[in-house]
Amino acid sequence: MSERSAAPGGLALIESLVNTLDVETGADSLDTAEGRARLGITGGALAEARELRESLRAALLAHAGHPPHRTVTPLAALLARAPLYVTVDGADGSARLAPADGGPLPARVAAAVAEALVAGTWTRLKACEADTCHWAYYDRSPAGRRRWCSMRVCGSRAKMRRYRAKGS
Repeated sequence: MSERSAAPGGLALIESLVNTLDVETGADSLDTAEGRARLGITGGALAEARELRESLRAALLAHAGHPPHRTVTPLAALLARAPLYVTVDGADGSARLAPADGGPLPARVAAAVAEALVAGTWTRLKACEADTCHWAYYDRSPAGRRRWCSMRVCGSRAKMRRYRAKGS
């Protein structure tokens, strides 16, 4: 739904995963082979990917100051099982966490979270406050207080509801 560009770095993976489910319509791109392939999800890891997606959504809602959309497995518990290792670049000595074991989805997500923590961008990835949306978006506003994935859609709907409620 967002009219903005994708989140930076590894956060784009997290944004893509969370946005595989359209909360309003119930359409889930993980139901298709193409949707799963795009994220490197094999058939056996589908339930795990969905569980991870909803735990990420809850964390992104928290980033925006909202309660979880439903009861989920804590994200920390899911990422604790993600195998990572430290790589060091021989040329410049820079280090980063990288997924082990061929990069299963939870490990790639854990590496992306670690990268974003170091960059100071993790809490800028949020979920739209609209109950019918919860789309992931990267908050590029100067103050970091954006509330909706799209001002044109979700923001306008919320403002119109408030306006109508005042008139009643």
